[in-house]
Amino acid sequence: MKKRDLFTPIGITIGFLMIMFGIVSSGGMGGFVGFIQGASVLIVLGGLIAALLVNFNIKQIKTTRYVIQETFKQNDHDLSELIDLFERLSERARREGLLALENELDDVDDPYIKKGVLLAIDGIEPEVINDIMNAEIDAMEDRHYRGRLIIEKAGEYAPAWGMIGTLIGLILMLQNLEDPTTLGPSMAVALLTTFYGSVLANLVFIPMAGKLETKTSEEVFMKQVIIEGVIGVQSGQNPRILKEKLSAFLSEKMKSKKTEAAEENYTEESFNEA
Repeated sequence: MKKRDLFTPIGITIGFLMIMFGIVSSGGMGGFVGFIQGASVLIVLGGLIAALLVNFNIKQIKTTRYVIQETFKQNDHDLSELIDLFERLSERARREGLLALENELDDVDDPYIKKGVLLAIDGIEPEVINDIMNAEIDAMEDRHYRGRLIIEKAGEYAPAWGMIGTLIGLILMLQNLEDPTTLGPSMAVALLTTFYGSVLANLVFIPMAGKLETKTSEEVFMKQVIIEGVIGVQSGQNPRILKEKLSAFLSEKMKSKKTEAAEENYTEESFNEA
């Protein structure tokens, strides 16, 4: 089960708070009230929704809610635990054979790992396993891209509809130039739609799309490690060699932590034996 990613709501909240603070500190609460304009909100949000409906089909639109929810979830990947798992699988496979790994899969939640190990147990050639599992990665990237595309397009359309709202406001203002005292307030209202569109794009949609892209990259990276692990287990690699091979995917910081943890475990075992 994925954990909640609190940084997304925290980041959006901080952004809106900073905007509110900047407005209130410059013009007081009266200035903040001046930034609330119903017609501008309707133009930006209504136009944005209309553009998305034109651009995407109903099936894609329905997935938007789930795509947005993914930005509030955290990938629960632990590379160190994954390496330890494949070291354990390799040890059992060399000791008892590949068929013995079926019992190990009962404690594995990741369906991608299960699929790879089952392919190995079935005696599929390593090249074929690599092709099958990489094909699944490609399909996953395509699904994620199509889901992310809606958010990316929203980030493109929001400022554009803000500008359209501004143009509407300017046209209406220019049609009523008899009273010069209304020019300033009218211009401010006209610019509000651009403000709304820019905030939505740069604080909500574009950052969300960026987070989704990062999450996809992380998932692809983990799946590549899994492929290497599965092929290593199937080929009967020495568990220590396989561990060293997979440890190449660890960052230097993670390697240091893993080394320290191993040293601590070794010290505890030595102390208990004594």
